[in-house]
Amino acid sequence: MKRFWTEVSVDADNAIRLDARAVRTPGRAPLALPTAALAEAIADEWRAVGDAIDPRAMPLTGLANAAIDRVAADPSAFAAGLARYAESDLLCYRADGPATLVARQAAAWNPLLDWARDRYDVHIEVVAGIIHRAQPPATIERLGDAVASRDAFHLAALSPIVTLTGTLVGALALVEGAVDADTLWAAAMLDDDWQVERWGEDALATQARAGKRRDYDAAVRFLALLGG
Repeated sequence: MKRFWTEVSVDADNAIRLDARAVRTPGRAPLALPTAALAEAIADEWRAVGDAIDPRAMPLTGLANAAIDRVAADPSAFAAGLARYAESDLLCYRADGPATLVARQAAAWNPLLDWARDRYDVHIEVVAGIIHRAQPPATIERLGDAVASRDAFHLAALSPIVTLTGTLVGALALVEGAVDADTLWAAAMLDDDWQVERWGEDALATQARAGKRRDYDAAVRFLALLGG
């Protein structure tokens, strides 16, 4: 789509307007946001558009569209799908060697699991290797409840954080302020960093990781603009 507008504004309902026109999501709903801070940040994305819209340069708009069109239609089902990551959380599957990697994983991942155990009063199984080990049903239920308690906009931001890091526990810790974004990212990339140290960097893998980090940072910023 070519740029057709001159002015971008935010109305009293935190909806984005291009000149006199209300912006609509791909599902044709008004692009209205729950906080003024998020609305202004999304308005800035529209102000920065050049001759044509590039969705890759508008990640906050994309997340808002997802919240309105996809998540809000059935937040319970969306939350349930996201909660399934508790069944195979990255933090629960450890290397059985070498000792240096085992120690690094323990140092980075154990504090997040300890936080979840205390926060939600759950037992979390940890296993060496990649063979699936089921978590206790009560653990899955309580972590699922923690996800389901979020609204559509929080769920839309939580989704890429979970999928990009591979850890629902870590994402919940981030949302609740128990870990900062850089620390969680470093924990999630620990195995990748280990491989780079051993075998060197791969240009395509490095490029892909940079793209993932941009998406992750956008989701983290989206959460901050929601106020949590």
